[in-house]
Amino acid sequence: MTGVLVTGGTGKTGSALAELLRGSGVPVRVASRNPSAGDPDATRFDWDDPASHPTALRGMDRVYLVPPLLTVDPMPLVGPFLAEAERLGVRRVVLLGSAIVLPNAPGALELAARVRSRPGWVVLRPSGFMQNFLGAHPLGERIRRHGEIHTAAGAGRLGWIDARDIAATAFALLTEPDGNRDVAPDYLLTGPRALSYGDAAAIITARTGRPIRVRHIRADELAGNYRAAGMPAAFAAALAAVETDIEAGREEQVSTAVLDLTGRPPRTFAEFVRDHAHEWASVGEG
Repeated sequence: MTGVLVTGGTGKTGSALAELLRGSGVPVRVASRNPSAGDPDATRFDWDDPASHPTALRGMDRVYLVPPLLTVDPMPLVGPFLAEAERLGVRRVVLLGSAIVLPNAPGALELAARVRSRPGWVVLRPSGFMQNFLGAHPLGERIRRHGEIHTAAGAGRLGWIDARDIAATAFALLTEPDGNRDVAPDYLLTGPRALSYGDAAAIITARTGRPIRVRHIRADELAGNYRAAGMPAAFAAALAAVETDIEAGREEQVSTAVLDLTGRPPRTFAEFVRDHAHEWASVGEG
């Protein structure tokens, strides 16, 4: 192996993956828009600056691909990047896709199909991130500030997964010697069981002692919340509309892929809450 380029290298899954690669002595290049000056493995990478792409790719034979965030159509930016990766001889790309299909967003499906079409390239399709319940996400910020979850999903369930488990599966695929395992082109990644927002609120309440309420609202209200948090309007509407599918039970999926690929079961939501309990400390209603 020459090395692994980790795009989104300072994000939820990218940072965890980079840590795993470094811990195993695998050469890694950590790509982000604002690379750390103190990190010798860091390189500047910006989806909106195609000139940064060849430099990040050069000398790397495997790529962890995190598409541009908050967009319903990543292909105009990611398509040329993949073409450059092919030109430079990248042997494996592991794409961070999603098990949740955004409505009116065919670009994400097109990107996944493009990756699956290449031998040895893989799409990971994780369910909702457990990390969304933390402060950096509108869901987590409302919990932290108001002790409240707003949802349009009713009692629908989702197989929430810890980002660390996504990173572990990516690590397994990116470090597997060629020919040692029959690699599928697509893996559905979930936690060990599907939970509703009410289930999640009850676990946070039990583990932290802080009461968390669930407030059921309409999808258009939820989209307004996302817009107010800074999401682009089209992405906010698509993300809120997904909760209709969750309510209907169409996203209640559980897989064994994390165990199959890493040799250990995915973390439970209770374990995730235990590890992050301090992050739900009340800051009042401000």
